[in-house]
Amino acid sequence: MKNENILVTGGAGFIGSNFIRYVLNKNPNYRIINLDKLTYAGNLNNLRGIEKNKNYTFVRGDICDKKTVEKLAKNCGIIINFAAETHVDRSIMDAGSFVKTDVFGTYVLLNAAKKFGIKRFIQISTDEVYGSIDKGSFKETNNLNPSSPYSASKASADMLVMAYHTTFNLPVIITRSSNNFGPFQYPEKIIPFFILRALNDKFLPLYGDGTNVRDWLFVLDNCEAIDLVLNEGGNGEIYNIGSGNEITNKELSSLILKELNKPISLIKFVKDRPGHDKRYSLNCNKIRNLGWKPRHEFLDALKKTIQWYKDNEWWWKPLKKG
Repeated sequence: MKNENILVTGGAGFIGSNFIRYVLNKNPNYRIINLDKLTYAGNLNNLRGIEKNKNYTFVRGDICDKKTVEKLAKNCGIIINFAAETHVDRSIMDAGSFVKTDVFGTYVLLNAAKKFGIKRFIQISTDEVYGSIDKGSFKETNNLNPSSPYSASKASADMLVMAYHTTFNLPVIITRSSNNFGPFQYPEKIIPFFILRALNDKFLPLYGDGTNVRDWLFVLDNCEAIDLVLNEGGNGEIYNIGSGNEITNKELSSLILKELNKPISLIKFVKDRPGHDKRYSLNCNKIRNLGWKPRHEFLDALKKTIQWYKDNEWWWKPLKKG
């Protein structure tokens, strides 16, 4: 699949833009068409410099728009769907846009893939579809038990993707990664949110008692894993992608403050959000058996991420003003 036209949806977002940078740098024969609606979290500055690449094309559009999707899909051999509404807090306030984009948008893409005989459809999902787990780690075969409207919309999309494989033999793969972090992440997510607040000596609002556990995966490790399953994964398969870096949100906050030489007193505990999952954990033996493992050590990657936000005010200051 080295010379295919690839339709990347949501490629102006955090993970999608990092993936485009990664694959174009790795393989100059990839030809990327980036379809993105440019909602609040879509940012063409995430791809500054890439627009000059002869193998890259940007199209502003909505994955829910059948006409636009089919126009692009008919000339592509692969679809990778990063496009999604992803912020849990926003889904609690208004679930409608999540259902529309994450479920109906995936449906539109699947129909286009079926119509034009797409060779591979990669659905980018999340560990949150499994829900919370007290002990052990979720395998790909575990039942889905989403807690928030966001994770429910992603779980619904996953089930639809697998149904198209079973019913129409569509060559699909689903990846479910743990919490990503790194450059170009919109400042509503906890790591960039806390970095920018700490830089400005503002308190860090920590839900509940701060003991909720997350596994942190550097975004470029996720990009490498997605590229691997694109080329070597099995049709109809699901792959968990995690790093094993499980820490509490309180510990994460403390690490950020320490790296920025800010006082621990900036942490402020606030009322917990509804349906807040206690712990996410993934069993990643399946993708490791394909030969993948994370290349980036967590603390080093966190320090590099913090430094990136310190060095790139040009990128985040306009977002904060907005």
